[in-house]
Amino acid sequence: MANPPADAGTDLFASYEAELHLLQADLSQKLDTIPTLQGEPRKAALAQADRALDEAKELLDSMRLEKQNIPQAQKVKVNQRFRNYESDVDGAKRKLAGLRDDRSALFGKRYRDSPHEGGGGDEQVEQRQQLLSGTDRLERSSGRLRESQRIALETEDIGRDTLADLGRQRETIEHTRGTLLESEGYTDRSNKTLKGMARRMATNKIVTVAIITVLVILIIAVIVSKFR
Repeated sequence: MANPPADAGTDLFASYEAELHLLQADLSQKLDTIPTLQGEPRKAALAQADRALDEAKELLDSMRLEKQNIPQAQKVKVNQRFRNYESDVDGAKRKLAGLRDDRSALFGKRYRDSPHEGGGGDEQVEQRQQLLSGTDRLERSSGRLRESQRIALETEDIGRDTLADLGRQRETIEHTRGTLLESEGYTDRSNKTLKGMARRMATNKIVTVAIITVLVILIIAVIVSKFR
């Protein structure tokens, strides 16, 4: 197995990842060894592989929770690796189920296709078959529960990311709104200034016209007084 990459996320997630690599290697070795065994040694090996698979699933659950603390910039690569780990563990689970269903290898020569062949020894075989069937049903139920938990956690993760995005968008909108209000204030002050300038120009114009009128009247008065 390869070592965890540099962008493994948090230190705790990297620790889980390294532990999962070691556990996957051990589980793969056990699964490769089981086909060579029969009888009680095979049962013991299957039980060990079951425990290793359960530990791998528990590590995946811990990693799924810790993923929520990983910075957003690293989440894409981490999610891809996490999905690969889930796929590897699911593959190991299917392989183990196939090995467990090989009852002829599990019980050796005592195994019968029909539980009524072979006399009293078949009762023990039938009991073991029922036990294995119950174990398979329990494993399938546990798998469905783990899958439901995984979907719930991923949905929660997506919801948290969505809320964070909405929060950032809200901050952007509030900042834009503040900028618009500030711009409106500047516009109001500019309008008042322009109106004041317009009033002053009108007043100056009236004063200028009045001065010119007075000067014209004075000039006319002077001219008239000279011709009297």
